[in-house]
Amino acid sequence: MTPQARQRQLEHARDLFNAGEFWLAHEALETVWRSIIDENERRVWQGLIQAAAALLHRERGNRHGVVVVGAAALEKLSGPQHPAVELETVRFRDRLSRALAGEADPPHLELRTDA
Repeated sequence: MTPQARQRQLEHARDLFNAGEFWLAHEALETVWRSIIDENERRVWQGLIQAAAALLHRERGNRHGVVVVGAAALEKLSGPQHPAVELETVRFRDRLSRALAGEADPPHLELRTDA
C-alpha cells in the first residue's frame, strides 16, 4: 500500500468511525492492518479494529461482546503511542474504556498532528 493510499484509507476509516459506522470502519481499518508487517504495529491496529467491533456490540446491546471484544481492544491499545500508527491511541483508549463501561459516548478517531 502506498503512503498516499494508506492516508486515504485512514481518513476514510476515521470518517466512518466518527459517523458511528463501526462495521464499515472495522473493514476499512482491516485494509490497513493487512498491509503491515511489524507485529507490534499490527497489534495496535488489531486493537483499533476490535474497538470498532466492541462499539458495534454496544450499539446492538450485546453486553457479552462489549466485555470480551472491548477487553481485547483495550489490552492491545495499552501503552504509549506507537510511532508508526497515524491515529492517536492514548486518549482514544481512555475514552473507549469509559464508553465501553457505559459512562460516555463512543470516542472519535483522530489523526495524530505530531506524525
